[in-house]
Amino acid sequence: MSARSCVGCRLDRADTLVRPHRPATPYNGIVPIRLIAIDIDGTLLDSRGQVPEANQQAIAAAVGRGIEVALVTGRRYTFARPVAERIPSPLTMIVSNGAMVRTSDGQTHYRLLLDRQVASRVLKATEDFRMGALVIFDRPRENQVIYELLDWADPSRTDYWRRNREYLAEAVPLESCLTEDPIQVMYTGGVERMRRLSAHLAALDFAREYSVQVTEYPARDFTLVDVLHPGVSKGVTLQHWAAHRGYQRAEVMAIGDNLNDQEMLGFAGLPVIMGNSVPELRRNGWRETASNDAAGVAQAIERFVLSDGQA
Repeated sequence: MSARSCVGCRLDRADTLVRPHRPATPYNGIVPIRLIAIDIDGTLLDSRGQVPEANQQAIAAAVGRGIEVALVTGRRYTFARPVAERIPSPLTMIVSNGAMVRTSDGQTHYRLLLDRQVASRVLKATEDFRMGALVIFDRPRENQVIYELLDWADPSRTDYWRRNREYLAEAVPLESCLTEDPIQVMYTGGVERMRRLSAHLAALDFAREYSVQVTEYPARDFTLVDVLHPGVSKGVTLQHWAAHRGYQRAEVMAIGDNLNDQEMLGFAGLPVIMGNSVPELRRNGWRETASNDAAGVAQAIERFVLSDGQA
């Protein structure tokens, strides 16, 4: 791993890890939880983008017992930090679908970037999907998020443009922005179109040189497809971080709702899915909590962590 791709050499390489797998036995309430991994969108946040008070209180109670809480999200750090700041508890932040681990005060423990040459090849191999494509970098503020075209007249994106204006830039062609290794290449679009893109990416002859993480919102007909370093996923990085912190797998609880949470849930000794989860997650027989609009995170923490009893 090159120096430009790794920060915080206290951790081993993420790409040497085996892929997470489902636990052989279900959680039995005996082993205490020491790490809680919580997805943000559709999980911690309700449908209005707020953190329910009950979630804040449950997280504070868990932290008060000495339990580490990590927000594990597909959001980039700059976009995730305002959410963390709404929670008056120290948090670990695993962002960009596992590409980076930071504390909520901004200290970087680890990052694994996508090789710029691979990113360029991916962009050139997906010309039919370039509308809505962007490249994301680990930069302090300006030029974090690069588009080939910013359509400020697009009503579906106006709010996002406005909120992120200071981080956005354009590059034509998009590959010309790759002067350093990015965190990821991201594509956005309708569900069916992004499913075709995912299948196309999986079939490319250099597919082993990157990983693909998908987040779907069928009700909004909107999907995010992230192309990252081949050693990156929420599950791999959570496994990596747990080992670094000295936690056994049985001591980890994970809560999520979407496709990009599958490996994280599969690694955790206690996987919990939200009541609003995508159907694919229900096929695994994992425990279920209430929806994000009913403070499902708080319910899961209270039921499986704070109650000190079987559930």
